[in-house]
Amino acid sequence: MLYHVTHTTVYEYSEPVSLCHNALHLKPRSCPRQECHQVDLLVWPDPGPVQNEHDYFGNSLTCFTIQEPHRRLVLRAESWVEVTAPEPLAAAATPAWEAVRDALRTDRSDAVLDAYQFVFASRYAPCSEELAAYAAPSFPPQRPLGEAVLDLTRRIYADFRYDPRATTVSTPVHEVLTHRRGVCQDFAHLQLGCLRSLGLAARYVSGYLVTVPSPGRTRLTGADASHAWVTVFCPGVGWIDFDPTNNRIPTDTHITLAWGRDYDDVSPVRGVILGGGHSTLTVGVDVVQADERA
Repeated sequence: MLYHVTHTTVYEYSEPVSLCHNALHLKPRSCPRQECHQVDLLVWPDPGPVQNEHDYFGNSLTCFTIQEPHRRLVLRAESWVEVTAPEPLAAAATPAWEAVRDALRTDRSDAVLDAYQFVFASRYAPCSEELAAYAAPSFPPQRPLGEAVLDLTRRIYADFRYDPRATTVSTPVHEVLTHRRGVCQDFAHLQLGCLRSLGLAARYVSGYLVTVPSPGRTRLTGADASHAWVTVFCPGVGWIDFDPTNNRIPTDTHITLAWGRDYDDVSPVRGVILGGGHSTLTVGVDVVQADERA
C-alpha cells in the first residue's frame, strides 16, 4: 500500500525568537516491509543550509539553525511511503519467553548483541518490580514469547483508558500504571517497562496510522496524530511489532517513522531557542492512500 503522509508542526511565540537550533525525526525509515520513496520538507523561515544525517539507531535526522528573528516556525514534512503487511504471527511457534531472555544474556551473535541494548531501562521506560508484577500474569513458565506479549498487549488495552488529558510527555510510567489512563506514548512506555523488567528486548516505535481506513476496516485510536507502539525481539524470528493502544499487531496501516529506546530518542521535533516568551504548539497529521489524494 502506498501512502501520502503530511505532518505539520507550527510554533507561535509571544516574543521574537532570535536564534533556534532544531533536530527533526520527520523522515520515515526505509526498513523491512517499508520503503520511503520521497520526502519533501518545508521549513519557514528559511533556515539556509540543512544537514541530513542518521542518528545512532539509523533513523533519518535533519538539523538546521534559524538566525533571523521570528515569531512563528512552520515545519511541514510530506512523505510517500509504501508499506507491506507482515505474515501472520505464529505466536505458539515462538520460543518460550525464558529461553529468549536467557539467549539475550548469553548469545553473542550480531543480531542478539544489537537487540541486547534494548533490555535496559531508559529515561521514559524504567524497569521495576511493580512493572514486572503487572506483566507476570501474561508470562507463566514456558509460555511462547509471542503468546505472552499478545496477552500483555490485550491486558493493557483492556485495563487502561485512552485519555489525552490525563498525561503529558513527562508523566512517569508508574503514574500511568497507578491511574490507568494515558495515550499511545504512555502505553508504549508501559509495555516497554514491563518487558524490560522481565529481561526482554523491546524498542519504542514512533510512526503514524492511516487517517481514513479502507472500507470494512476500523478506524484506529491515535489516527490524526503521531502514534507509538512497541517491537519485541525474538531470536530466529526478528523484531515483532505490537500496538497496545489498539490491541493488535501492526499491519500495513502502521507507518514507521523512527525507533529507539523510548520517546526521548525519536521525538519528531527537538530544539533550543533564544527568546520567544510564551509559545503555543499545533500539530496535524494526515495519512491517506496515495491514489485517494490524487
